[in-house]
Amino acid sequence: MISVIIPAYNDVRHLEKCLASIFAQSFKDLEIIVVDDGSAETAAKKISEIAVGIRVAHFPHIGAAGARNSGFKISSGEFIFFCDADVELKSGCLEKMREALGAHPEAAYAYSDYQLGWKKMPARAFDAKALKKCNYISTMSLIRRADFYGFDESLKRFQDWDLWLTMLERGKAGIYIPEVLFKARSGRTGISKWRPSFWYKLFPWSSSVKAYNKAREIILKKHGS
Repeated sequence: MISVIIPAYNDVRHLEKCLASIFAQSFKDLEIIVVDDGSAETAAKKISEIAVGIRVAHFPHIGAAGARNSGFKISSGEFIFFCDADVELKSGCLEKMREALGAHPEAAYAYSDYQLGWKKMPARAFDAKALKKCNYISTMSLIRRADFYGFDESLKRFQDWDLWLTMLERGKAGIYIPEVLFKARSGRTGISKWRPSFWYKLFPWSSSVKAYNKAREIILKKHGS
């Protein structure tokens, strides 16, 4: 079984489409858990209305990393898939990731390319040296339960990169599926908010670039890179 864990906080306008894409998966042995991360009363009620018939767990607000960890603790699947509430999966997403892990028992997780708004966000074949320099693996990856060590709730950004590096330090690697298997809403905040590479060179003084570099330094220092 795959446990699909979806953290949701206040803005749940896209949750219905996210859930519809999960219901449409070709892989059917699923446990779906929506984690309400301390949303305001109106939003929390809306989450329960949208996720009718699905397990909804309400927790005090602790942020996405904490919500994911809380969802994991009450899940029971052999495989875990953390899905942002504004993501839509292609119908074969979970099946293809599960098949990849079945074909590669040495891999701890399976990941793919994805689409962010109009732009394709390509990953790459697993490369430990490259991963130590920058993240190319999305949170939306299928992880073996036994190999998941939890998200660092003290981090404000790059929690997924931190997870992959933590797993790497314990000898765990991923398997790449060279195909777009899901799409995320453009304009979203956080690590997935895309900017062209030249942005970081031309505007090093901008607040967004400074915040990016500061968060990156925290990860590199933590993992000795």
